Parts: sequence; C-alpha cells; structure tokens
Amino acid sequence: MGTRQAWARRCTYWLEPKNWLIVTVVALGWHADGRAGLLWGLLAALFTAVLPTLFITVGIRGGRWSDRNVGARRPRLVVLAFIAVSVATGLILLALFGAPRLLTGYLSFMLASVAVLALVTVMWKISIHCAVASGSVTILALTFGPLVLGGYVLVGLLCWSRVAVRDHTVAQVVAGTVLGAGAAGLAYALLAWLTPVTGTRIGRQQDSITASGQPAWAAPTTRSASPTPPGHLFQPRRPAPQPG
Repeated sequence: MGTRQAWARRCTYWLEPKNWLIVTVVALGWHADGRAGLLWGLLAALFTAVLPTLFITVGIRGGRWSDRNVGARRPRLVVLAFIAVSVATGLILLALFGAPRLLTGYLSFMLASVAVLALVTVMWKISIHCAVASGSVTILALTFGPLVLGGYVLVGLLCWSRVAVRDHTVAQVVAGTVLGAGAAGLAYALLAWLTPVTGTRIGRQQDSITASGQPAWAAPTTRSASPTPPGHLFQPRRPAPQPG
C-alpha cells in the first residue's frame, strides 16, 4: 500500500460518520440547553452513532461484511435499516422526555435522510460518509454561525479519501455532499418555520419577569413563514430573573 492510499484510509477512518454525528448532536444539545443539553446530546449520540457502530463491528466479526465501510449493496441496506430503527428509537425517547426541539428536529431530519440514502443505495452507491459530513457542517454553521463553514475543508478531504481508496467515484461523493448539505438546510428551515416566535431569545425576554416583580408585557405573536436568521432561532435556555 502506497503512502497516498495509507493517508486516504486514515482520513476515511478519522472522518467516518460516527465521529461527525457525535460532535454534531453533542454540540446541538449544548447550544440548546447548556449542561443539561450535553446529556441530551450524549443520549442522542448513543442511538445515532454508538449503537450503529457496534452493529457494524459485530457484523465484521461475524463475517457478514468485510470492513467498517460496508461496501456491498445488500449489507449496506441492512446497516441502514438498523440505523433507521436505532435513530427512531432515540427520537421517540428524546421526544417523550422533553429533549430540546433542535435536537429532536435534527434526529427527525437524520431519520428522513437515512430513508432517502437507502432508496438511492438500491440503485446507486452514493457516499454516505460525505452526506453525513456535509450535513453536519451545514447544520452546525446554521446554528453557530458561518465560521463553521470552514469545516468544509474536512469534507473536501473526506471526498478525496473516499475516491482515493476506490470506494466511490467523484460523482458519488459529490452527490452525497450535495444531498447532505441540502437536507440539513431544508431541515433547519423547516424547524425555523415550525418554531413559534416566543421560542426565540426575544420571545423569552418578553415572557420574563420585570425587576419590579410584575410579569413583563408580551405583544401577541404570530408564526412567520420565513425562517429566523441563523444564530437567533435556537438560543440556549436561560432562567427568568427572580423578583427582587
């Protein structure tokens, strides 16, 4: 194995979907609800990343597939089916126990994305690695700000590695990247539309208690059809000030 191939395999391993998903759900949980959100994020990571990785590892040991990338079409569909069940289970638990909407919304988007990837995989070997990576960078950039878009350097590196190890063609990694980014952008816009204005930082300021001990007046609000600008829609929860 040449140096180029060796580095490509390292990049594929370092930037595999599991790592992207753990970083994404933990970051979204922290952004939505601080320390409590970190715990929600870790619970989401269990169902989106840890359990699917364990399933793949057990499959390798049992001889069902040869490596962590699961290149053959039928085994990939089996893995995607398990991921869908795992994510759906996590989503139900998070929704039942009151996890932040940003986190449950992300898992809903992920579940829909897995379904689309499975449909495409039946006909064509689209890059799941690149779809997850670009989707993660996009949703984090929309949440934390445009500086996160620098993460697309890593996405580009991952695209190169997937082609270099001959697991995908250029068209397959480009399609995965576009699908992941587009799905994440659509999911964020949908969450923005579905979230009432009172869920924003401005809305919570209006609902807080004034220093004089009287409830702060809040003007009636209506749901807007246009998304709230990134960085303002899903602000961390802050406790209302107590009467003096």
